[in-house]
Amino acid sequence: MLIHCKEISSLNYPQKSVSSSLLFLLFVGKPIRYGNSSQGLKATTNAQVALNTLTYTPNTKIASNPQSPPFFCIRTQYTEFLVSCFCNLVDQLPVHQLGPPSCSPGMNCSTKKVPAACPGGGAAVWWRCCRQTFRERRGIHRHVGTQHGENHLLFKRLMLIMYFCAFNSNILFLFVHLCYVLGSKVGEVLLYYCYCEVKDPEKLCAWQKALCQHLHLTGKVRVASEGINGTVGGSKVATNLYIEVMLAQPLFKDILCRDDFKSSAGGAHCFPDLRVGVFKEIVPLGIDPKEVSYKETGIHLTPQEFHREVEHYLSQSSQGQSDTILLDCRNFYESKIGHFQGCLAPDIRKFSYFPSYVDENLKLFKNKRVLMYCTGGIRCERGSAYLRSKAVCKEVYQLKGGIHKYLEEFPDGFYRGKLFVFDDRYAICSNEDVISACRYCGTLWDQYKLCSSQHCRQLVLTCLSCRKKGLTACCPVCQEKELQVTSGAPGQALKEECECTKRRPRVPIEHISQGTQDTGED
Repeated sequence: MLIHCKEISSLNYPQKSVSSSLLFLLFVGKPIRYGNSSQGLKATTNAQVALNTLTYTPNTKIASNPQSPPFFCIRTQYTEFLVSCFCNLVDQLPVHQLGPPSCSPGMNCSTKKVPAACPGGGAAVWWRCCRQTFRERRGIHRHVGTQHGENHLLFKRLMLIMYFCAFNSNILFLFVHLCYVLGSKVGEVLLYYCYCEVKDPEKLCAWQKALCQHLHLTGKVRVASEGINGTVGGSKVATNLYIEVMLAQPLFKDILCRDDFKSSAGGAHCFPDLRVGVFKEIVPLGIDPKEVSYKETGIHLTPQEFHREVEHYLSQSSQGQSDTILLDCRNFYESKIGHFQGCLAPDIRKFSYFPSYVDENLKLFKNKRVLMYCTGGIRCERGSAYLRSKAVCKEVYQLKGGIHKYLEEFPDGFYRGKLFVFDDRYAICSNEDVISACRYCGTLWDQYKLCSSQHCRQLVLTCLSCRKKGLTACCPVCQEKELQVTSGAPGQALKEECECTKRRPRVPIEHISQGTQDTGED
C-alpha cells in the first residue's frame, strides 16, 4: 500500500511548522538537503508500508510487544534528518520557554535580548549569555541545553524523545510526542462511526487501543462485528494523524470518509481516560444486529435537505396540515438543553428504551413521514431501521451526520440551545439560546453537573445561586441520601433511588388526541 503526498497535504497543519515538513519530506520522494549534504530517503519517501501495519492484524513483533508502534512501522537511521527536524521545532520555541538560565559556575550573567541592526535596515533581536552573542534562536537554545541543561529539563526531554524516535520507534510519532511533551493547548474532540463487517473485533480493538495510546488520545471506542463507534480527544496534530490512519485502514476503505469525522474544540482533558472495548452493538439499541440491521436504515438527508424539510414541516404544522413527525432519537436530558423546533422528544433515559417507545406508540407513526435526528447520526442508523421494520410509516428519513453536521452549516438554523455531548464538557454551543431552566428556582440555565449524591449518577441543572445554597442534588431524595452517607458509617451502600427515576415512566405513552408536538417557537 502506498501513501501519497496528496493524502497527507490535506492535513490542517500551520505552514512552516515542523509537522508539515516532517510529513511532507517523509512522503514526497525528493532528496532532502541540509547544508552540503543530500540524503535521499528512498525507504521512507516511497512510504511502501506493509499491509499488516496499516490493518488491525499486527505482525509478530508488535503482538509480542504492546509498546511497539501499531502502524507505519518504518524505521530510519537518518539521524541528520531527525536532528534537523528537531532543530526546526526548537527554532519555533520562544526563549522564555527554556527560561532565563543560571550560568555556568563562576560566571554571573543570564540570557538577555540584544537589539541589533540589520544590514538592509530594520531591527533584529540577538541573545547574549555567558559572554557570548547568538544571532540565531537555534544557537541560544543549543547553548542553554548544553551549558545549562541541569535547569532545563524540557530541552533534555526533547532530546531523549528525538533519539527514541530515531532508533526505537516510528518517525511519524516524533512530532506527536514533542507536542505532547510541550503540552499543546490546541486540541479537539472527534466523533465518528463506521458500519462495516468486522471479522475479528478483538484484533481491531487491540489495534485501536494501541493507536490511541501512541497518539496520546483519550476517549471511548466501541468495536463490534458490525463496525466501530468512537469519540476521542487530543491535540490537533494527534487527531489529524488519527483520521489519516483510519482512512488508510483497508477495513474502512470506500466506507469511511473525512466528512464522517465530526470535530469540536476540546482535547484529551475532556475524557478521564481511554476506554476501548468489544461489544455486541456499537450503539446500544438492545436488539441483536442480525435482527435489526444497519443495512435497512432510512433515507439519509444532507443538512441542507433536512433544513428544507424542517422548514416545510414547521410551515405546515402551523396550519395544522402536517403529515410529518420530527423525531428526536436522543435521551431526555439531551433534548432538554437543545432540540429542533417542533420536535417530538421522547422522555426516555436510554437509547435501549427506544424500541419499546416505538412499540407502545405505534399508532402515532401510522401513515406518517418521520424525520429523525440524533447527535452524530449513529442512533438514527439503527433507530430508523427498527421503525421501518414496523411497516407503519409512509417513509423514514434521517439527518446525515446528525446535529453536529447540521450546526456546522446552520449554526442559527432550526436547532435551538446546546448540543449535549458524552464527555466532561457535557455540551457545546452554536447559538446563544438557553431553553432549559434550573431545577430548583426556574432560572434559565443549561449547564449540567453530576448529582452530588454519591449513589446517583444523574445530571442536574442547578444554577450558581442554588448551588451556593447547597442545592446540588438532582432531587430532595438524593439530597437527603447525601446527608445520610455523610453522617453514616464508612462503606455504607445505598441503592440508587430518587424522585427523578421513580416518577418518570420507563417508556412514556404519547396521547395523540391532545397533541404531542410543539408546533410553535420554543
